[in-house]
Amino acid sequence: MKKGFTTGSCAAAAAKAATYMLLTGTKKEKISIETPAKIMFDADIVDIALNENQVSCSVVKDGGDDPDVTTGSHVVAAVSIEDKGTECSTDSSLSIIIDGGVGVGRVTLPGLDQPVGNAAINHVPREMIIKEVSEVCKLLDFNGCLKIIISVPEGEELANKTFNPRLGIVGGISILGTTGIVEPMSSKALIDTIKVELNQKKALGMKDAIVTPGNYGLKFMADNYGYDLDKSVKCSNFIGETVDMVCDLGFETMLITGHIGKLVKVAGGIMNTHSHEADSRMEILASCAIRAGADAAVAIKILDCLNTEEALHVIENAGLLKETMDIVLEKILFYLNFRAQGRIKIQCILYSNEFGLLAESERAKAILEEIR
Repeated sequence: MKKGFTTGSCAAAAAKAATYMLLTGTKKEKISIETPAKIMFDADIVDIALNENQVSCSVVKDGGDDPDVTTGSHVVAAVSIEDKGTECSTDSSLSIIIDGGVGVGRVTLPGLDQPVGNAAINHVPREMIIKEVSEVCKLLDFNGCLKIIISVPEGEELANKTFNPRLGIVGGISILGTTGIVEPMSSKALIDTIKVELNQKKALGMKDAIVTPGNYGLKFMADNYGYDLDKSVKCSNFIGETVDMVCDLGFETMLITGHIGKLVKVAGGIMNTHSHEADSRMEILASCAIRAGADAAVAIKILDCLNTEEALHVIENAGLLKETMDIVLEKILFYLNFRAQGRIKIQCILYSNEFGLLAESERAKAILEEIR
């Protein structure tokens, strides 16, 4: 199936092209960037508007064969040269300011990738923009201050088809992407890919299957366990099917590592964690917190939260974070081992963006050390 490119890749390509046109005064109708996945994105540049002090252009989002609501939308970058001072650094180095315009959401609640008040342009797309724009500035010997506004004219309407309103992101879509690439979300294709990867690990003599829903927590796993999460088998939302395949292939152990926002669903027995299938994150967290000693007022606060990071703050303020996470981990392991029906033993590492390690099972760390 055809892969696509994220809104983050589109934003970086548009910003790079606009910067080049602003600093040279010449049109640029094609541009290439390197995505974090090391795959080149050769983008067509459209909607070019050249002015003396600002250039804007856009890249049309192509999600490949993934049913992405943002496919076909125009990701626009407007780049202008700003005076030093105020937002810009006053020294001689290059300064790059990134913000969101029309159709890019703004964060209003804590616990997300960006702080409250920021445009919902996640940190990886921001890093991509800075990297690509800096290359152009270095090539053209520019050390001033650039302001880059990313907008999506269709974004406000598209946001209603996403979870942004529930997450407290208002006014548009988010500019996302950790690899810069959109992987097609065909269920059969994904499950087949998971099986191929597991088969390969088994053929290479591995006795333990290391599984993760995705690359969320890449830095956390590297910093805390010295483990490259990219070496894990990516199971996406198909937790239950992956357990079945791990058992069928004869692995001795399965270690699953993941963010609380995904794995907390497993603590409720949910084996397909896609948001279209089920949610109940807050209900599960509230029940585990009650079991850890929380009162009804704390449970209600958890139920009112829009994301798990926010809920963790509520639980921490109640002085029950460790106790609650231990119960969440216990429930995750119960349901995973129930699915495995005794054919293998399953271990788990649970973490979050803000709080880091939340809980780990007894042999989890030892398994990673053995693999290293």
